[in-house]
Amino acid sequence: MNVGNDDRGQLLPLVALLVVMALGLTALIVETALLVGERAMAQTAADAAALASVVDPGDGRRRAGEMAAANGAVLESFRQLGTSVEVTVRVGRARAIARAVAAPCRGERCRPYAYP
Repeated sequence: MNVGNDDRGQLLPLVALLVVMALGLTALIVETALLVGERAMAQTAADAAALASVVDPGDGRRRAGEMAAANGAVLESFRQLGTSVEVTVRVGRARAIARAVAAPCRGERCRPYAYP
């Protein structure tokens, strides 16, 4: 029996450290993916809210709020200057801003367009 050279169990601390590091990396990847998804949802909701408010300029704030809510967002701010609208929405921790401008009317209908 060799009492002084017992190497059993030397790998256990290294494996434990690697498992902890792998779990931390997995948590970071999942958190990043959720944040990216929230950001995409926020931008979609902001674009839809801005376009909806330009279509109905008389009641734009209400339309923007409804469209934001329909896309799972909360309308944080609404600013209208003439035919231009800027909205800010929030989905979870992500915020997005969108602007839309009503094109000059030709006939009875105006067609809005969005720009980032």
